[in-house]
Amino acid sequence: MNLNYVFINNAFIEAQKATLYIADLSIQRGYGIFDFFKTLNGKPLFLEDHLERFYNSASKMHLPITYSPAQLQDLLYTLIGKNNIPDSGIRVTLTGGYATDGYTLASPNLIITQQPLTVNLAMDPVGISLVTYPYQRQLAEIKTLDYLMAIWLQPLIKEQHADDVLYHADGYVKECPRANFFLINQDNEIITAQNGILKGVTRKNVMKLGHSGYKIEERDFSLEDLRNAREAFITSTTKHILPVVKIDGCLIGDGKPGILTTRLSALFLDHVRQQF
Repeated sequence: MNLNYVFINNAFIEAQKATLYIADLSIQRGYGIFDFFKTLNGKPLFLEDHLERFYNSASKMHLPITYSPAQLQDLLYTLIGKNNIPDSGIRVTLTGGYATDGYTLASPNLIITQQPLTVNLAMDPVGISLVTYPYQRQLAEIKTLDYLMAIWLQPLIKEQHADDVLYHADGYVKECPRANFFLINQDNEIITAQNGILKGVTRKNVMKLGHSGYKIEERDFSLEDLRNAREAFITSTTKHILPVVKIDGCLIGDGKPGILTTRLSALFLDHVRQQF
């Protein structure tokens, strides 16, 4: 059986032997950042975009990284080679470090893990249902470890027979806990929120599809706009473009994945293939 390796600080070790001291601020206070990307047939997808966001998050959270982007990329490729998992999810985590008082920033711990990931590139033909909830994530533009509200809301999501939650604040639609949200209005404008969100890598690459003749805009929109949507979808590293067919029990359009969403999904899949 092949061993699964992880990287912690300066060494590759067997995953089952990996440990983190309980004084780390990620455990004591939930302080830290991460990024997550996938590999397809052993090749990372949108790696430069993910590393750019990772370093940006680290800077804003006052967490120094001892490796340059090029050095970190070399470490990632070494881990990919050691584990030999063609389709996988790789998580790069940077913690607040071992704080003697449980509160003061210390030297960050860098952790890289890799796990098998079942990858389905085709668009889900059914779509998902969302339930809305008033909440604004703190430091929303940073990919922190804080998913407290998302996990706390799991019983509500289940009670509402939904698949995930869609945050809104001050009357404006924001994001899902692990995905960005796109709306297609009656004028066939494709819109995604601009402020108070984590700008995802898949979101970034979907917006590039605007060069294919589609009007994709980054601007804030209201709950009323949401109710009048013709189509909707979410984007994420694992889901690519996933249609949203129902929100708060109300159908979006005819309750089926829309024409524009389907076309964008096909275009995005072509974009993914072009990366290799």
